[in-house]
Amino acid sequence: MERNTLFGFLLIGIVLIWFSWFNRPTPEQLEAAKQYNDSVAAIEAAKQNIAEFEAEQTQENIANLTEIQSDSARQAALVNKFGPFATVVEGTESFTALENDLIRLTLSNKGGQICQAILKKYKSFNRDTLTLFEGKENRYGFLFKIGSRYINTTDLFFTPIATGDNQVTMRLDLGQNQYFDLVYRLDADSYMVKMDIQQKGMEQILANSTSDLDMFWEQTVRRQEKGRMFEERNSALYYKYLVDDVERLSDSKDEKKEVSNALKWIGYKNQFFSSALIADNKFEWASMESSVMHESPEYLKKMSATAVIPYSPDSENPAGFRIFLGPNSYPLLKSYNKNDEDYKLQLDRLIPLGASIFRWINTGVVIPMFSFFGKFIDNYGIIILLLTIVIKIIISPLTYKSYLSSARMRVLKPQIDEINARYPGQDKALDRQRATMDLYSRAGINPMSGCIPMLLQMPILFAMFVFFPSSIELRGESFLWAKDLSSYDAIVSWDTYIPLITPYFGNHISLFCLLMTITNILYTKINMDNSGGSQQMPGMKWMMYLMPLMFLFIFNNYASGLSYYYFVSTLITIIQTYIFRKCINEEKVLAKLQENQKKPRKKSGFMARLEEAQRQQQAMLREQQKRKNKGR
Repeated sequence: MERNTLFGFLLIGIVLIWFSWFNRPTPEQLEAAKQYNDSVAAIEAAKQNIAEFEAEQTQENIANLTEIQSDSARQAALVNKFGPFATVVEGTESFTALENDLIRLTLSNKGGQICQAILKKYKSFNRDTLTLFEGKENRYGFLFKIGSRYINTTDLFFTPIATGDNQVTMRLDLGQNQYFDLVYRLDADSYMVKMDIQQKGMEQILANSTSDLDMFWEQTVRRQEKGRMFEERNSALYYKYLVDDVERLSDSKDEKKEVSNALKWIGYKNQFFSSALIADNKFEWASMESSVMHESPEYLKKMSATAVIPYSPDSENPAGFRIFLGPNSYPLLKSYNKNDEDYKLQLDRLIPLGASIFRWINTGVVIPMFSFFGKFIDNYGIIILLLTIVIKIIISPLTYKSYLSSARMRVLKPQIDEINARYPGQDKALDRQRATMDLYSRAGINPMSGCIPMLLQMPILFAMFVFFPSSIELRGESFLWAKDLSSYDAIVSWDTYIPLITPYFGNHISLFCLLMTITNILYTKINMDNSGGSQQMPGMKWMMYLMPLMFLFIFNNYASGLSYYYFVSTLITIIQTYIFRKCINEEKVLAKLQENQKKPRKKSGFMARLEEAQRQQQAMLREQQKRKNKGR
């Protein structure tokens, strides 16, 4: 195989390896110090208030108060402790359901919050129904400042008021026609829950100077997929600036970040499902934290955020939110950008489809083709096959050009061997190289012509690399022996932990990954046999076979759909190679090149620069040799 084709293969392998290492845990990066204005004091004060309040252990204090024998004294103590909220501190927890055909929500009157979310159309890898969270796994609330104290709504008892089939009001009834409502509405066929704050008389309870309201949201992200290691890598805390792009915390290590700029939404994402809290107005600032739960078999990460929202006690509708609880489906998330006010919502950025050109290929070509084939075909294994065939047909001109370049180099090999025999040894390496370049120039061959088509195909390879692990359409879809195309297809597995093997390779062998490796080895052998690369570069032969073997370790834990795509793609390339071999008459190619050698030919800019670089290098070597001779 000529050096140019080898260079192309090496680049593909190196970049794929880089992608794998990029997704691994990396050394903790130093966070640059920020200069904040007066909002820093507000951030620190609010966080301190939240911590101090939770440390008070409200319910424990209530239990202590029950020891007071006199009801009147006990009530006085509650009023002294909780002020106007004393009447809603005690109660019995009850639950209210809110559901449609897609999702079933359970709301608790304690805190007036959503305590369970079940996605009806999906299942987890080991459960009958997919529960996004339940109980204490999801917790959010607001903090009211009364004097020097903070009252947390998660410790207060709301009164549920049903106002329709798809709407529930959780009322914090403070008496004297004063209340604080959380109004939930779930429309039909929607994963988006509307939560509005409605209130009356709060200006009589809170200070007149109150202009914002502290809130918090924390969630323990459940494990939903078979491959924990890969799911953990694809789980992260995302957030979107009000007038800027979407960013995220680290997906491989613990991280905490404070943002003083306004945010539009905060999202907790695992591989295929997300929870996102979207402000109708904005979050004025936020402090977010994500920590990996390595030791837990059921949970992936703990994510939390504290934030401040604009708030006025005398407003009847001071704030509103939307809560997305659903799948990471690109068409679904993209649909929320339809309204003008949501033009920059960008919830689809929760799906990691690559940056720049890679994302454009996925969103502009791959996903539309997937959706088109999905209208007529139910089997996603067949859809991937058709997708692969279409892509290979589109890039077949590049594949043909690469093979033609290889054929030209191959028919010139006897002349190259003559040059090697004419200039043997390391001391004549520059003469040998110059003669070879001169031969290429006279024959009209660009040494890079075989490598460039391969490089042009790389964006498609990388786009597929990020698309398949992020495609929820493949989740739970079986094909042949693979039970789930979004996860690995183990044909052999074991329980024993093997150092250096288990952390990176896993405790299994994926069949599609194995087939992909075998076809890559076969393709490598065919290319080397066609180009005579084993004779031209015998020292590089082992490296060419090492690359496919590395793919086995890289892709063993990846989605079987990805390995299946690469397997079919390589198999089609092998078939194309044999077809091109039959179609291309190498005798005619040689005759054409010999005819070119007889013609006076103007050197291309590339060849001229290459020869100039060789002359400069040769001059430097001669100068070095002269200095060595003088030193003797």
